[in-house]
Parts: sequence; C-alpha cells; structure tokens
Amino acid sequence: MAFQKVASLDDLWSGEMTAVSVEGQYILLVNIDDMVHAYADACPHMRTRLSQGSLQGRILTCATHQWQFDALTGSGINPVTACLEEFSVRIENGDILVELVAACSSDDKPVKWCER
Repeated sequence: MAFQKVASLDDLWSGEMTAVSVEGQYILLVNIDDMVHAYADACPHMRTRLSQGSLQGRILTCATHQWQFDALTGSGINPVTACLEEFSVRIENGDILVELVAACSSDDKPVKWCER
C-alpha cells in the first residue's frame, strides 16, 4: 500500500504526540527527538485510545490501566510482552507520510503479544 500524507511536521513538535484519522483508522503520531513514529491509536489491552494517555520522554502510558510502552520501538514496558501496532513512516518535504499496512498486525485477541 502507498504512503499517505497524514500531517505536517510543523504540527508535531519533538516530545509531542497527536492522533489522526486516515481511511477510518485512528493513528497515533509520536515525535521523539525529531523522529516520528506511528502506531495504531489503541492500547492492545482494552483498545483505549492511546492519545488520551500521556507521553513522558519516550514512555507512552495508557490512560485506562496505565500500561506503558517505549514510544521509540512500540515495545511494552509494563507488561513487557505487549506491543503496539506500528506503521511505517516517511518524512518528505515537511510532510509526515504513513503506510497504512500495520507492521505488527493485530489478531482477534484483545491483547497483542509480540515476540520481541
């Protein structure tokens, strides 16, 4: 699938996160040290929107049950076996482009466990 523009880099400063909706999918954009990462805007635990949580440094915390993730890798911190659904990101001419095919696709289980 092709990359699509989802936001402008000027709209997402380093240390910030924002949610965007593209083709019916909610995507969380996170800018850590001027590197943008894109994840499904849903905690793998209860599908709560991660954009309602907090970002402290590189620690992304879900507002519902305080699950924590490394925003640079999408790997779980608490619990360590969970992970975020990640999307490929490119920056071109100041635009943030996301490929809507998830790199770590979800399944029917409420919790996404990863082999990391």
